Amino acid sequence: MEATVAQTGTEGKTWGGGNRPLNASYGKLMMWFFIVSDALTFSGFLASYGFSRFKFIDAWPIADEVFTHFPFLHGVDAPMYYVAFMTFILIFSSVTMVLAVDAGHKMQKNKVIIYLFLTVIGGLIFVGSQAWEWATFIKGDYGAVETKGGKILQFLDKDGNRAAIGDFAVRLPSTAETHTEGNGVWYMEGGTKTSYNYEEVKAGFLANENLLIRDQELVPDMAALRASDLEADKQEVARLERSYINLDATGEKAIYNREMSVNKLVNDGKLVVEGANLKHNEYGTPLFADFFFFITGFHGFHVFSGVIFNLIIFFNVVIGTYERRGHYEMVEKVGLYWHFVDLVWVFVFTFFYLV
Repeated sequence: MEATVAQTGTEGKTWGGGNRPLNASYGKLMMWFFIVSDALTFSGFLASYGFSRFKFIDAWPIADEVFTHFPFLHGVDAPMYYVAFMTFILIFSSVTMVLAVDAGHKMQKNKVIIYLFLTVIGGLIFVGSQAWEWATFIKGDYGAVETKGGKILQFLDKDGNRAAIGDFAVRLPSTAETHTEGNGVWYMEGGTKTSYNYEEVKAGFLANENLLIRDQELVPDMAALRASDLEADKQEVARLERSYINLDATGEKAIYNREMSVNKLVNDGKLVVEGANLKHNEYGTPLFADFFFFITGFHGFHVFSGVIFNLIIFFNVVIGTYERRGHYEMVEKVGLYWHFVDLVWVFVFTFFYLV
């Protein structure tokens, strides 16, 4: 008696051991595996950033006050303008990559060359812009004083605008002994040297009555506190009214009155901070700088790698490698990678600059 075999109609339509599982080449599948794994990596980084951002919300820098520069426009306050320009360039390069892939499907070699070239140019502009932004962030704008507790004291003029320490600090006679041939004085490690030391900043601040200080505390909802009948809330209202002058600015950084500003600087000040690095950050908590350098650097490495890949593919297109193969699948593979790094930047931009 013969067995009856049911036919489903799907035999031979899925992978049967050839070189195109699920009707896709191995190259495309491996690129998708890489993209998924890398997406999980970036997701972990951004999730860590998000938790830290809201855990240290008072000490977290305000993006509009940090990223205010624009190349060749010195002294112009342009919050987020250049970051928006960088984002536009990267998204535009993704559009040119789509056009290159489409031209490859139509076997239009010259158009593939043009669109890949534009994609490479866009990637180079973005990487260069990211490097410039890093340099500007590291250099800093105004300078600040770090307290003994690790908080940041920022200086403001009477109108509430940031004041640079170079505008009011005074030079004091140096106490460091200069090395000469005969005195045998050697300095093995001097640490990071700032434009002014703490004593010079303190002296200049005390001599200028128009200067105030703000720290990392945010102005709470004073209406709610004043309406509360709790004794602890009443004491908090009294403390805030003794200390700060901008209690109507809910959610903004609190500004000390002159008396408290002097007290805070003299009693809590420790050292001058200029710019940002992995240990100090004039804009707020060093944790922000740690995340900024790591995540944007990791993404920048991906973009730079994409530029290299695109250049290799570009030269192969120019010499006709894919024309002889009869397809431009390599353009499509590198296009998947390029769209991925563009999409990742959308999330990085949202987390670091908008939230």
